Amino acid sequence: MGAIVFNVTTAALMVMMVNCGLGVVGRDTLRGRRIPWAAVALTAVAVGGVALQLVWSGAMDALDADPAKSGWWREFTSVFMQNGGLFGGLWNLVTLAAVAALAQWYWGGPLALGFFLAGILLPGRIDALFGFGDGPSTDPRNFAGSSGATYFLGATLALAFLTRTRLPKELALAVGVPALGLAMWFAQENGHGLVSVYGFALGGAVWAVRRQVAQRQVA
Repeated sequence: MGAIVFNVTTAALMVMMVNCGLGVVGRDTLRGRRIPWAAVALTAVAVGGVALQLVWSGAMDALDADPAKSGWWREFTSVFMQNGGLFGGLWNLVTLAAVAALAQWYWGGPLALGFFLAGILLPGRIDALFGFGDGPSTDPRNFAGSSGATYFLGATLALAFLTRTRLPKELALAVGVPALGLAMWFAQENGHGLVSVYGFALGGAVWAVRRQVAQRQVA
């Protein structure tokens, strides 16, 4: 039962973030938008990682983020390995494609990729700094997968939506992302929730800086 609740809440959080992204870019504008090439490239790398796993049995051992193994590259390559089985791998690829596209359409390609990179680098360091999770994970389920960086990126869309709407229902949806994320962390120790809070916070910081720059340019 616990695993079912874990999966349901994790999926619900992603659905909320995607809806925030659709809200901030405009659902009716999707067909007229340009191909988000940065998102396409990011998804292609992830698909390539899965293909590599299928043809090379040693891919996971060589590229995962097991802290007991050496290799500076593991922090990056592990993101493009998938260890959630068929359904989990497909979920990660589809959600990465959707979130990355929405992020590029709102933030632009370079910033969307920057947020994704931050989703790789920052969570583990913040966890270590504040003692969340007692340092590097020793749970093999956390040694690979793109979901963490994807949820981090998706949360920036919730922040963006929060700044673009005044409707109570939409405000609740946007604020609900970090709120549910915190609840998932405290109730389940679900890392997807915690990285979503980090992404929401970084998105807020970047939005504030961009706003200040825009105001100075106008002045």
